[in-house]
Amino acid sequence: QVQLVESGGGLVQAGGSLRLSCAASGSISSINTMGWYQQAPGKQRELVAIITNGGMANYADSVKGRFTISRDNAKNTVYLQMNSLKPEDTAVYYCYYRIHGPPTYRYWGQGTQVTVSS
Repeated sequence: QVQLVESGGGLVQAGGSLRLSCAASGSISSINTMGWYQQAPGKQRELVAIITNGGMANYADSVKGRFTISRDNAKNTVYLQMNSLKPEDTAVYYCYYRIHGPPTYRYWGQGTQVTVSS
């Protein structure tokens, strides 16, 4: 099992910034992908950004140029720097951890609320 502890959500005005953090512990694998998904009310959970242990990152088109994902492998921690926030970024943000298989295991954090006011 892998445990994920998120922090950094909150309320911010449009145009502001927030930084999310997620620390992984437990049955950590050196070959993994960490990242963030978002889920707005009434919508499905969607990819925001993911990053491999080698540093390769992918972003949703909606956040490119505004959000930056990074990680500290020594601390098993992933970060999401969110700049130029928009009201449509309002959602619960979930940390994601995938162990590359076979077999493949996926884990989720408890979620942290990000609210952007206009």
